[in-house]
Amino acid sequence: MLHALVLSRHADQTFQSLLTNIQSDETTYIAPTIDPDKEYKGYGMIEAPRGLLSHWLRIKGGLVENYQAVVPTTWNAGPMDGNGKVGPYEASLVGLKIEDPTKPLEVIRVIHSFDPCMACAVHVMDYKGQSLSEFRIDPNAL
Repeated sequence: MLHALVLSRHADQTFQSLLTNIQSDETTYIAPTIDPDKEYKGYGMIEAPRGLLSHWLRIKGGLVENYQAVVPTTWNAGPMDGNGKVGPYEASLVGLKIEDPTKPLEVIRVIHSFDPCMACAVHVMDYKGQSLSEFRIDPNAL
């Protein structure tokens, strides 16, 4: 929380410095040139607050052919690892009492406690894999 506070206090100052730099010295920016006859590949990785974040990109024929983001949720939400150990999300749901199986809000609350991004994308299934409910949030409703 303190890190976010420090960043927010300095964000405008940093942004203004970047604008001043761009306006006074064009040599700090080099416009990319893309040869449509070549294929380009790139990736970027960073440790984000919830875990490893990576982006992968391939440009072919001057167009983006493939873009993939492997986000922390991909790593954190796995149901089982290669050694057969149940993942943390799944383990936290074992034995959870559901008041109303047609509206399993308890599941969303538990998953949300791990990852606020996951709660809006949870699909609830029974032990046979049959979907019980699907929850969608309208982004314009906020």
